[in-house]
Amino acid sequence: MFGFHYLKTNPTQYVIHYQNGRVRRSGVGLSFFYFQPNTALAVVPVASADVPFIFNEISADFQPVTVQGQLTFRIAKPEVTAALLDYSVHNAPDQYTSDDPEKLPLRLVNQVQILTRGAIQSLPLRRAIHASDEVSLAVFTRLVKDEVFASLGVEALALSVQAIKPSPEMSRALEAEAREGLLRQADGAIYDRRNSAVEQERRIKENELNTEIAVEAKKRQIREAKVDADLAVEAKEQRVRAEKLSGQIELEKERTRLIEAHTQNVQSEADAQAYAVEASLRPLQKLPPELLQLLALQSADPRRLASLAFKELAANAAKIGNLNISPDLLESLLKGDGETKR
Repeated sequence: MFGFHYLKTNPTQYVIHYQNGRVRRSGVGLSFFYFQPNTALAVVPVASADVPFIFNEISADFQPVTVQGQLTFRIAKPEVTAALLDYSVHNAPDQYTSDDPEKLPLRLVNQVQILTRGAIQSLPLRRAIHASDEVSLAVFTRLVKDEVFASLGVEALALSVQAIKPSPEMSRALEAEAREGLLRQADGAIYDRRNSAVEQERRIKENELNTEIAVEAKKRQIREAKVDADLAVEAKEQRVRAEKLSGQIELEKERTRLIEAHTQNVQSEADAQAYAVEASLRPLQKLPPELLQLLALQSADPRRLASLAFKELAANAAKIGNLNISPDLLESLLKGDGETKR
């Protein structure tokens, strides 16, 4: 009304109030009335801002890469920034009269690209695509001391390089190479696993064979021990039989000795008896046979004498003409013989 307006800003906005070409007031979060015909206002945001970026560069081995990341900054010296860029507003804190506020992020990204180019061009492709943290740290270290940022009144708060990607063709080539390498590693792993399986199977078979050998050795030891025991038993039995046989032999020898001794005794007795008989008969040997026969008949049975007489008669039957035997004699002989038989 009548050219007077009211301006109210946020704590993250730095206001510079120019009146008649001179700075009347400046600060963050100011609120005041001003007379528009002789007033110029510049509102510089001092809050931190994030600027994403993506650009193409060349690696040390002349391979194209795409760098993607984000820059975090804030305007540390609003007066310096307002002196280089037009941050004037019209009636409201966010109604800028020019597009200079939009140029600041572009300038900063360009400077980041310049510093990043130096870092990328010193790395080969294989290393560059895995050096995001290394590149971001190197570039941020240089941004903190960069003169362009200082001249713009800007302070770099953080820089993150999210990805460094090769071209699609090179990416496919690297993927193919990596795939082949992984396949070779997989084949090697399969080969190693098979070798390990074969080795384990060989060890198992060796253990089985060793077990069988040990079992056979134990069986052989058992058989040998059994054979030794059988031999020992048989040897013992043979010794027992030998001892028995030796005992029997000794017994037979003893029996033989006894029989021989008995035979000798009997023979001695027989010799003694024969000698006694011979000694007793020696006087009789000098006697004639007829006398001996008469001596023998002295104690004989009369009937025996009669039988001997008949025998002599029978022997001399040719010389005897007639022989008369009385019935009484014959009856007496027969009667005596019958009684003898009874």
